[in-house]
Amino acid sequence: MVSHLLDWPGKSGRDGGPEHPAIYHMLDVAAVAERLLRGSTRPEAHKAAFTLLIALHDLGKIGAQFREMIRCGTRQMIRHWELTEAWLLDDPWLMDRLQADPWAMRALIPAIAGHHGRPSKQDERFFPRMRSGAGAEAEADIPATIEALASLWPEASLAGLDEIEATRLSWWLAGLTTAADWIGSNADWFPARSPDLSLAEYLALARGAAARHVPEAGVAGTAARAGELFDFTFRPMQQAAASAPLPGGPMLAFIEDETGAGKTEAALILAQRMLLAGKGRGLFFALPTMATADAMFIRAAAVVGRMLDRPTLTLAHGRAGLSVPFLDLQHRRSRSDDVTCTEWLADDRRRALLADVGIGTVDQALLAVMRARFSALRLWGLSSKILIVDEAHEISGDGYMAILLERLLQAHAAQGGSAVLLTATLPLDARARLMRAFAEGAGMNWAMDRDPAYPALTIPGADKPQPVAATPSPKGVVTVERLPDGEAAADLLARSAQAGAACVWVRNAVDDAIAAVDLLRARGIDASLLHARFALCDRKRIEAAELARFGRNGNGRAGRVLVATQVVESSLDLDFDVMVSDLAPMAALIQRAGRLWRHMDERPQDQRPVPRPMLHVVSPDPAEVPDARWLHQVLDGGAWVYPLAEQWRTADLLFRRGEINAPHELRDLIEAVHGDGAVPVPPVLDAAEQERIGEGYARRSLGDQNVVDFGAGYRQGAAGADDTRYPTRLGRETRTLALARRVDGVLVPWAQGDGTLADRWQLSEVSADKARLDRLPLPDQEAPQIAATTRDWPDWRRAAVTVCPADDAGEICEGLRYSKSSGLRWV
Repeated sequence: MVSHLLDWPGKSGRDGGPEHPAIYHMLDVAAVAERLLRGSTRPEAHKAAFTLLIALHDLGKIGAQFREMIRCGTRQMIRHWELTEAWLLDDPWLMDRLQADPWAMRALIPAIAGHHGRPSKQDERFFPRMRSGAGAEAEADIPATIEALASLWPEASLAGLDEIEATRLSWWLAGLTTAADWIGSNADWFPARSPDLSLAEYLALARGAAARHVPEAGVAGTAARAGELFDFTFRPMQQAAASAPLPGGPMLAFIEDETGAGKTEAALILAQRMLLAGKGRGLFFALPTMATADAMFIRAAAVVGRMLDRPTLTLAHGRAGLSVPFLDLQHRRSRSDDVTCTEWLADDRRRALLADVGIGTVDQALLAVMRARFSALRLWGLSSKILIVDEAHEISGDGYMAILLERLLQAHAAQGGSAVLLTATLPLDARARLMRAFAEGAGMNWAMDRDPAYPALTIPGADKPQPVAATPSPKGVVTVERLPDGEAAADLLARSAQAGAACVWVRNAVDDAIAAVDLLRARGIDASLLHARFALCDRKRIEAAELARFGRNGNGRAGRVLVATQVVESSLDLDFDVMVSDLAPMAALIQRAGRLWRHMDERPQDQRPVPRPMLHVVSPDPAEVPDARWLHQVLDGGAWVYPLAEQWRTADLLFRRGEINAPHELRDLIEAVHGDGAVPVPPVLDAAEQERIGEGYARRSLGDQNVVDFGAGYRQGAAGADDTRYPTRLGRETRTLALARRVDGVLVPWAQGDGTLADRWQLSEVSADKARLDRLPLPDQEAPQIAATTRDWPDWRRAAVTVCPADDAGEICEGLRYSKSSGLRWV
């Protein structure tokens, strides 16, 4: 051992302590990587080679510029990780030592060098100048460092790894290196040490630390457990999930059944079998909204401990820190020790994908294939998981998100991952596209089966799609009736509420929902209101109240009316006797109708105040379409929310049939509106139809532009933009307001009660259309009270959030008011 190799600093001393040598830090990270690789099925020689490469990730810290930055605070002209690539990309000694294909090495080296979330984009023509800038001393010590580290893993070899496989593995290796570096850089777990040990001695020390702290981080992995998950009698889909044959290799499954048929439990039953078959070492549940993710967290926390041996469990979305069940789990206030969440995992939502079980919005998974920083880390975290995507139809129905989901399935399969997709209303052509994407990633040649069986459990590569017994819905056939306008809807709801029925009116737009409450109150009905333009604290309060009233075991529901927007389609488990809905596309109406006569075991027919389930739809007559403003004569803002052609097709079919017969006829209803065989629209709607088609192509094209080029490998295919630059969803731009009150001349958050000040400010946020807000004289953010309030906020938060004090009457500024019962409204 040449002692002068230890003179290159990797980390500055803490609190006057010693510097941590760069080569010690490199061994810290290698020891963590070794631990993380324990569950890998790759050959042992390959795993040793990956560990050696990861040890070399910070080779660029051996250089004059980096040493001067640590000791003198001078600025680096070349980033150390870019210099790592310049040293290693064409190193003949290392290539020969690893028996590596030169092109395979050129795929892998940028992956370990780009461990700060993005690859280097330095032109190779500048590599000689970069190496020269490191200084003559570094130039002499680099070969010695490589040889010294290589001697610690004599079995390391990349023999047999070709360029194609290495290109695919480059994403996996980049994510693994980042995760190992994050853990190995924790100064509490790997404290700075004076250079008093040989490399072999220090590696032994680092391996001991990794053995303790990788489990402490919560990423050591766990084992699958057999045994019963549920003690109830299985429904047909759950029976199919428990008995369907599983194919070899990466596996994709579609669970298609009506709302309320127990798809989530079926997915868990199937996922347990997949875990036991070695098709994953954990789970990630991808949900459409934060509300559905929060609900799934509660359900999954009670089950995953029976599927895995003491797994780590995390919640991943922008408001996870406000979830009481998640906070209880972090602080060990949960009732069971079957699941845990470490402080390290909870500290960053990007790490949620590294836990044994992650539950979050689908956005967290989609970011794994976006041109955003740390996409490879997310992809690596998912690679060992069974990806469970709920409400897949909501994603595949949006051309932009559909492309992202297709690319995610492709990349996940290429990493050896498996997936289960749950849906009630997925069109066959969308299912085929998702199937094709997964097959391309897995390198499989599946027949794109378009079997229309419904309900169905489809597992490509096994047998044909497995039809599942279409058990008649306990509530029977849902009758459909058209209402000509909002006045008729309000009259119907008033009569129904007076007869003791629990009622809901689902509106397409927030302003229309607010107007509907006014219509009902004019008829003596004190309706409650739920939409997305409430401050988070008020929305949580209202959701809890409506669940307590209209949920499975709700009380005080008789004679009550809820007016809500699309938030009730999938986020809340509600049950109504009478439903009115604005006209919406077929898939949305089917989802909404799933909240009608939902819990027949709790409230059978003879206990309902109306004789049968009926969906009343506010809509113009589809047989009379005078012009392209056909829908606007009945709906206001809600006429703009969905494609007009899909609206007309839905009305035309549904009012001719006069019923929704679930689950038997759901496939026919979906295909007739959303599938390839949709009927032509009236000539006056042709322009709207062409606009819908064109917008669909445009959204898919933009999705293609915003995803990484997985096939090009990490160096050429990845990028390093901020998450916000490449959104996971498209839509009208919103602006976030933080509502405030004045108390004794001081601004305080609108949200009151317990919690930190930062939490209460988050709970006080509400988002609305940016274009509309920008036209209003919102409060000056430089005003003394507001400036004092935001003084300690980070710059990004001050730029992203507008503080808006409301007076006692709820007025924020001319034209804008807020109240806890109506939310944010334009006056």
